[in-house]
Amino acid sequence: MSFTRQIISRASTDRLELLIEERLEPGSNCERIDQRIWNLFGERWAVLYTDLSGFSRRVAEFGIIHFLQTIYASHRLLVPVIHYGNGVLLKTEGDSLMVIYRRPDDAVRSAIAMQQCCQRYNPAQKPEDKVLLCIGIGYGDVLRIGDDDIYGTEVNAACKLGEDWAKQDEILITGPVARAITLPEGTRLEALDDAPPGTDEAHRLVYC
Repeated sequence: MSFTRQIISRASTDRLELLIEERLEPGSNCERIDQRIWNLFGERWAVLYTDLSGFSRRVAEFGIIHFLQTIYASHRLLVPVIHYGNGVLLKTEGDSLMVIYRRPDDAVRSAIAMQQCCQRYNPAQKPEDKVLLCIGIGYGDVLRIGDDDIYGTEVNAACKLGEDWAKQDEILITGPVARAITLPEGTRLEALDDAPPGTDEAHRLVYC
């Protein structure tokens, strides 16, 4: 991390903490403070969250070094696709990636490219070495704190879709994503019967 980035991220975190402390004071005007926080940190992003299917089971079966190898292989495959697709890799958490995009169309196209990249890679791999990707995407107003963290209901929904709801090879998106995008040629949406907390509806993106 560069020195400038460290200063910006630390300054953003410090500023937010001061406002939260002010919000905790007895008699504070929470509505006014909330508006100040949104004015400082509010942005609109598409949030893409990835997870690897069956990963915990494979860690238990093949050990921690295999865990690290699979993470490395997934990063080597996916990070170039993310960069090419106009994404910003915000953080990694174990076998998961959190990526943000200014345009939800870019997030969707990038998700398809990521899945297709894994599907080209997997046939030549042993079963335990395959990168079985699950993806969730949300879109909406978020609080972005420097280059370290992002918060919002659509962030939570994207994480839930990617980590808990999506199966391998699937791309699940929230209602705001579905309403904001122009579907790429050859794709369609299938509405899910339920949606995770934080969003109004969810869809499966069916792609070639």
